[in-house]
Amino acid sequence: MSHGPVQAFGGSGGGERLLTFAFAGLAAGVLLVDVRGRILTANPRAEELLGRRATAMVGEDAHELLHRGPGGVGIPRSRCVLLAVAEDGRPAWGESDTFLTGEGRALPVRWSAAPIAHGGRTVGLAVLFADVAGSSAPVGREAARVDLLEDLAEQLTLVGAITEVLSETLDVEEAVDRLGPLLVPKLADWVAVDLRTPEGEVRRVAVLGPKGRDPALGAWRGPLPPPTALSRSALVRVLHGAQPVLLGRQEMAEPPDAPLAAVQAGFLRALGATSAAVVALTSAREITGAITAVRTSPDRPFTGRELALLADIGHRAGVAIDNARLFGEQRDIATAMQRHLLTELPQSRDLQLAARYRPAPAGSRVGGDWYDAFGLRDGRTALVIGDVIGHDLQAAARMAQLRNILRALAWDRHESPAAIVGRLDDAMASLTDVPMATMVLAYVEGPPGGPWQVRWTSAGHPPPLLLPATGTPSDGEARYLESGQGIVLGAGGDPGRPDGLEHLPAGSTLLLFTDGLVEVPGADLGAGLEGLRRHAAGLTRYPLEEFCDRILLAIPHGSTDDTALLAIRVPD
Repeated sequence: MSHGPVQAFGGSGGGERLLTFAFAGLAAGVLLVDVRGRILTANPRAEELLGRRATAMVGEDAHELLHRGPGGVGIPRSRCVLLAVAEDGRPAWGESDTFLTGEGRALPVRWSAAPIAHGGRTVGLAVLFADVAGSSAPVGREAARVDLLEDLAEQLTLVGAITEVLSETLDVEEAVDRLGPLLVPKLADWVAVDLRTPEGEVRRVAVLGPKGRDPALGAWRGPLPPPTALSRSALVRVLHGAQPVLLGRQEMAEPPDAPLAAVQAGFLRALGATSAAVVALTSAREITGAITAVRTSPDRPFTGRELALLADIGHRAGVAIDNARLFGEQRDIATAMQRHLLTELPQSRDLQLAARYRPAPAGSRVGGDWYDAFGLRDGRTALVIGDVIGHDLQAAARMAQLRNILRALAWDRHESPAAIVGRLDDAMASLTDVPMATMVLAYVEGPPGGPWQVRWTSAGHPPPLLLPATGTPSDGEARYLESGQGIVLGAGGDPGRPDGLEHLPAGSTLLLFTDGLVEVPGADLGAGLEGLRRHAAGLTRYPLEEFCDRILLAIPHGSTDDTALLAIRVPD
């Protein structure tokens, strides 16, 4: 059974609270029905009129359970005008139908229904109905109820859209930017968003109007005065946990009693506010800030029902912002830990080494990419590039486990890279909680002064890229070293894991990298590899450190992964 509309408001409890508040004092029942015709929730007046508990109606087919024609006569489902609202996406109403009560009585009702949209499609309908026998409301009042119903459907659609949009980002700045177009102009002419900082300060991070962030009002953004607890200002009280506040012209004209109150009063005057609502951005942990919604038309003041809607939106936005902050804190810790675990490169008299690590973009999770390089007892230089499955602190911890075991095996055993990686694969299941990983282990070998060669093995990782020195066409074009490919670590072992062996021409550069440098979700990996090959081939004339910096510019737009790269250059 689909519960899309109710989930769009954060669960049936949130939908019922909004319904109860919106129709308090009206002699009308309200039902929320999904596109299949099943009842999602009912307000208390609906329970009273129908003689049925909401819990007993939820999940039942509204047409089969309730809807009847005049005198209680059944209506074929194909001719049900009420259900057609969900199919056609247009409001409808009825004057002579009946709803079947819990006692089996056909209750004559007037009803009207409006569609609820979510994600660009109709996901259900809101049904308002009244007892014809007990209702003597004039036509104007009935028309007002139909308007109210359609307005409620629009508000439910708005709440669903806000929930969906805010849940798609883990970046605070992006969450604030996404909030503005959903509130302006549907619910307000202007919106200001204030956030508490971790240091306890309050900053106005956005002033959003008909054209989004308005540069002309940039002076109102930035740090705000401290919210003095004794102030009567609506903004100060809300930031300290008070209930949402409606402000009319009289309230906005009151003399400010604190610096923050003075800033807020000046801001409202600058916008020409005639009505304002101030609600908190709240989460389970804390009050993260406040929203000030402003209207400038005297004919359209905020209502109590709209204040309740804004308060609900403030809670949803507050949860999204708090989640983004928590994610950011964890991401920063994971990035710092991962950088700490990336050791300094060894010094070599002949070989040049350089490496880079770039975290995933803001709003993305830190992955398990890493590089390593160290000298072995026999004088060879070991190069490692790898990617551990997992994210954030978990990935950093797993990477540390794998790196340390690999270092110990490579130092202790005078064996080929394939043999060392095979031992690592065997140990991984027993000594770590790493489920799967890819990597390249390469040994650069040669006497002092050269010549040099590279011996490597790959466990399901992108191949190394060999770049000849600039101006040496005899050594061939830039190419990937495709040999030495084995299966990923954690896939059950690879008894035939191979090594690759390649001569390193004088002046050549060997580049090891993780897939964040070439891969974008939904894009062709082969195209990414070819793009990197062409880009890197034109950079070998640069010093190795600058070469690595310029290589990072090849990261494709839309990449959501972190990136590690390790380069070694042989002398001319």
